[in-house]
Amino acid sequence: MLTLLLILLPIVAGVITLVVGANSAKQVALIGALAELGLALFVWSQFDPAAGVQFAFKYNWLASAGISFGAGLDGISLLLVLLTAFLTPLIILSTFGHTYKNGSAFYSLILFMSAALVGVFAATDAFVFYLFFEAALIPIYFLAAVWGGENRLKITFKFFIYTMFGSLFMLVALIYLYYQTPGTHTSDITAFYQLQLSAKSQGFVFWAFFVAFAIKMPLFPFHTWQPDTYTESPTPATMLLSGIMLKMGVYGLIRLLLPIVPLGLQTYGMLAVILSVIGIIYGSIIAIQQRDMKRLIAYSSFAHVGLMAAGVFAASTNGLQGAIIQMLAHGINVVGLFFVIDIILERTKTRNLDQLGGITQMAPQLSVYFMILLLGSVALPLTNGFVGEFLLLSSVFAFNGWLGAIAGLTIILGSVYMLRLFQMSMFGSRSKWVEGFQDLTFSEKAVLLPLVIMVFWIGIYPNTFLTISEPAVSHLLQLVAK
Repeated sequence: MLTLLLILLPIVAGVITLVVGANSAKQVALIGALAELGLALFVWSQFDPAAGVQFAFKYNWLASAGISFGAGLDGISLLLVLLTAFLTPLIILSTFGHTYKNGSAFYSLILFMSAALVGVFAATDAFVFYLFFEAALIPIYFLAAVWGGENRLKITFKFFIYTMFGSLFMLVALIYLYYQTPGTHTSDITAFYQLQLSAKSQGFVFWAFFVAFAIKMPLFPFHTWQPDTYTESPTPATMLLSGIMLKMGVYGLIRLLLPIVPLGLQTYGMLAVILSVIGIIYGSIIAIQQRDMKRLIAYSSFAHVGLMAAGVFAASTNGLQGAIIQMLAHGINVVGLFFVIDIILERTKTRNLDQLGGITQMAPQLSVYFMILLLGSVALPLTNGFVGEFLLLSSVFAFNGWLGAIAGLTIILGSVYMLRLFQMSMFGSRSKWVEGFQDLTFSEKAVLLPLVIMVFWIGIYPNTFLTISEPAVSHLLQLVAK
């Protein structure tokens, strides 16, 4: 029942936000998001990692077809629900310095998006997973299309078509799996785990899932929608996309692809890892060349997700645990970095690195927060990024030494583009664009402080989170080895 409340609470809060009107919308939305965070923390306090799926519910949806509206939480899904519940109020709070036209609709869409994301991570029925996977696309489409930049309609249309196209592959695979279940068919995900499919069938399902999730993350070469969408979307939508929504793709690989088609993984896993590693290097090289701060972070996110995918396809404890902890770390870091860029844009009216410089002389507090988030992103030891990257790289090295060595270049390349970002914007001579630059306000520090705390918490005490997901990861790896 608690899982159902986690899904329904943001929906109810979103409806209330839509009704109350623009003047109170942001405050009501923040209260709703904080209530969701409180509920998620309570669920965490009651969760037993060794007990498998908990707080589950199951209602007949299409009973004659064996399809139920079912959801529950294991260690993997709980961590991603916590990430969603943690970031959503911070994303809402980050907007308090802005005024959005038709604010009640804007904030209600954020809450509806949060509900859909929780639904994806908690679903125990494959068609419920697909339902929420698609439902998450609707709020983000309108957020980007209505409140985005100058080219928003063209770019969001491309994003919508790309992701819908990928989802059709997943739907075909799910329908195929549904008809492979014995007797009266069922779409329960655990029933899919028990299927004994031929190598040819597993190859088909592998690529159907791979295309769907590779577009959502995105992975090379399915990434072309991402930089433009991240750049043109309003910053809260970009935070939702990069901080949480791309995790749906990585989660889909872990929850569906690996345990359902282990033979497909054996056959095509090497190619998938190669594509992931290409994305790491390609994204990093393109990021180094960027002058637009937001676009630079978009390409860095593309590179980071490539490493997560490589670790997942390596199919080891280190790879899965590294991907899970890196999803948390990346969500925290990228939301913080996009917020810092939004602060700079709001004060200077530019994101162009060639027009910036000397901000640290005017805003020392912003410089400190920016540097901590940046160091987490480049995986400095004792920060959140280090734990995930260490586990992921060790898993890729164990899978293939050459690929591990190439993937390891992410440490060097990431440091190059992130430190260049900091140097060109914060150091050097004071640009005319930063004259009168004001340091952080109270509400801005209220967003950045929790993120910085999590940078160090995950970096210094990673077992707080790794012990939650470890039993679920072990169970999935047993299914992969079946």
